[in-house]
Amino acid sequence: MDADADRHGHPIPQETWDHPEMRDALASREISAIYRILRRHGVSQRQIAAMTGQSQSEVSEILKGRQVMAYDVLARIAVGLGVPRGYMGLAYDEATAVQVRSSAADQQAEEDESVKRRKFLAHAAQVTMGAAVFGPSSDAWAANPARTPAPGRIGMTDVRQVEAATRALRALDYQYGGGFCRDAVVAQLSWGQQMLQAQGADAVKNRLYVALADLHSLAGWTSFDIGLFDSARGHFANALELAKQGDSHPLVANVLYRMGRVYLHQDAPNDALKLFQLGQLAAQESGSDLAVAVLCANEAWAYAMMGNEEQAMKLLGWTKDAFSRSDLSSAESWVRFFNETDVYAMVGTVHTALARHDTAHTKFAIPALTKAIDCYGDDMARSKTFNLSALATNHLLDGDIDQGARVGGKALDHAEGLKSQRIKDRMQPMKEEAERRSNNADARELYERYNALYST
Repeated sequence: MDADADRHGHPIPQETWDHPEMRDALASREISAIYRILRRHGVSQRQIAAMTGQSQSEVSEILKGRQVMAYDVLARIAVGLGVPRGYMGLAYDEATAVQVRSSAADQQAEEDESVKRRKFLAHAAQVTMGAAVFGPSSDAWAANPARTPAPGRIGMTDVRQVEAATRALRALDYQYGGGFCRDAVVAQLSWGQQMLQAQGADAVKNRLYVALADLHSLAGWTSFDIGLFDSARGHFANALELAKQGDSHPLVANVLYRMGRVYLHQDAPNDALKLFQLGQLAAQESGSDLAVAVLCANEAWAYAMMGNEEQAMKLLGWTKDAFSRSDLSSAESWVRFFNETDVYAMVGTVHTALARHDTAHTKFAIPALTKAIDCYGDDMARSKTFNLSALATNHLLDGDIDQGARVGGKALDHAEGLKSQRIKDRMQPMKEEAERRSNNADARELYERYNALYST
């Protein structure tokens, strides 16, 4: 180590920051651990103090275990040491953004997904409950997209245009998958975000917050649908903050439900359940029985994935009770999808998850899924495909291989016209059950057809 390191910019090599032990310390913002690792690499207390703008006594106290919590101090330490700010979950500035982008793929691959889930949960708790548990601003989640000119003053007509665009794009997502419309959603956000800087009446700005929150939520959902999980997380984080700013408890609940679904998809039901429970607080606060029903149904799914039949059944009962009290005609657009058909679908989905632990649940899953499939129209093609694959899985689990193969074939027929990575992933149980029965010609054909469809 150069003895004059404190006078020569950032002498600490990049490989020091990329070492697994250091990356863990940076991700958890354990400054004392960071300093101890630097000391082992020959960096003196005096050098650390000079680079970070701290006194040697402060550095000494931190080395002894004093915690550093203040965001501005953390940012100053990152800048002084030359740490890529993203390694510490800090918002990028222009200087460090270039450096981080150059190795972004490696960083994303290395960062443990469970750490990201904990960060989002902390952020969600802060927004939902007002607890000061997360430091970075919303800029830490996702970079602003490219911008196009927006009006200097806005009225309700401008906000209604955002709402109408969101409704139209959401319909395309339901029918064709997120891959068909995500770029259009992000482009709409590029323009809509600038409206936040425009002049307008308080009522207009408040409604704009909610409209843009819903658009961010759709951007998150379409990102999730094509497998862009980090992008989804960023959009959902922004959606949470805007929904809270617009005082829309139902939308806060809906965003948390959607982010929880990401974690269910990643086979992390315990993390998903925490988000659903936070969402339930917002749903109860909103007074929306439909929002309560959505959260109960997804909590039931999480419990079912964990094999907790008792809690799953209890939550399904609460779902039906809350739905029976709801009024679809007055529901907000982002939750109106949850109609009687979707209740059947969720009942079938929960029993399907339980059937992977106990095949007795197929007798409850099959009729519920069949009912949902019969009621879904072409405008809900993706949901229908999900349910067809789940129904095929249940028939295979139930020993009715011929019927399972027939229904599975229909699921694959529908999947061919949809741009959705999620469909491929949700069909995994069907594929696995078909593979287990590959001594049967129909099951083997289903398995081989799945592989052929998703071979690229």
